[in-house]
Amino acid sequence: MKQPVKDNYIIAKPFVKWAGGKGSLISQLIGNLPQDFAEQPNVTYIEPFVGGGAMLFYMLTHYPNIKRAVINDVNEDLINCYLLIKNDPEKLIASLREIKEEYYQLATIEAKSHYYYQMREKYNNEELAKDKRAACFIFLNKTCFNGLYRVNTNGKFNVPFGQYDHPNICDEELIMACHRELQKVDIYVGGYKNITRHFGRRYNFIYIDPPYRPLSGSACFIEYTHNIFDDVEQEKLKAYCDTLTQKGCKIMQSNSNSLDDNGESYFAKLYNAYTIKQILAHRFINAHAGKREKETELLIMNY
Repeated sequence: MKQPVKDNYIIAKPFVKWAGGKGSLISQLIGNLPQDFAEQPNVTYIEPFVGGGAMLFYMLTHYPNIKRAVINDVNEDLINCYLLIKNDPEKLIASLREIKEEYYQLATIEAKSHYYYQMREKYNNEELAKDKRAACFIFLNKTCFNGLYRVNTNGKFNVPFGQYDHPNICDEELIMACHRELQKVDIYVGGYKNITRHFGRRYNFIYIDPPYRPLSGSACFIEYTHNIFDDVEQEKLKAYCDTLTQKGCKIMQSNSNSLDDNGESYFAKLYNAYTIKQILAHRFINAHAGKREKETELLIMNY
């Protein structure tokens, strides 16, 4: 599908699929921004768990009062892609073109599957130049099952082939659109507390999209990296939100409408001094894209 054009440019949006991406929730997120957000003259917009960046690119393309943005993620290969797209998109495009041409020349889905697993093996076990690694990362994202990023306990990417015949491996116009928007974005890799030293001097708005807590119980989430984000980590994040609040930052956090072991709202207890709203989200419940259900998520705000 052709992407929308704004002033003769393709509008920037995520260049990778990402589990938990916020593209379908943007209107609800925007509807819960601080009422005076658009009137603030010098906003620093910050995302410590940037992921695919759906909210980031929407904010950059719709709010010119954002003079600077800061993004961070613990996934080194994802951040490598952001840095290449910001600083050297042509080099990334050249590497992606090479992969695209090789993949498209394969005549059968069996041959494409073999190519996919060769690339996955290379990604997991070889030292690659930054542009080659970023291209491999994006290729795997476009051709793996459901665009998942999942690693095992050894940190190895282990998502199977998605059986795609003609995926959009090298979207040059989109990469260049993202390149333009990323020029005012500072990009970092590591834990979410990285952002502390990068606050703006005036108005800081922080959108926090951490690994979600499971809907019930205290199971942990290990999809994005081999690091565990369990209830201990959720509580550390809450303490950090308290610190950000004390520093005068405006915060919006997304998370699951999760229940504790007693059947009560986990986050209502944890963030009892914050504003909490329920929003509706479509979630796929099995491998069939048409079978999905609405479930509630939470927005947690300090305003």
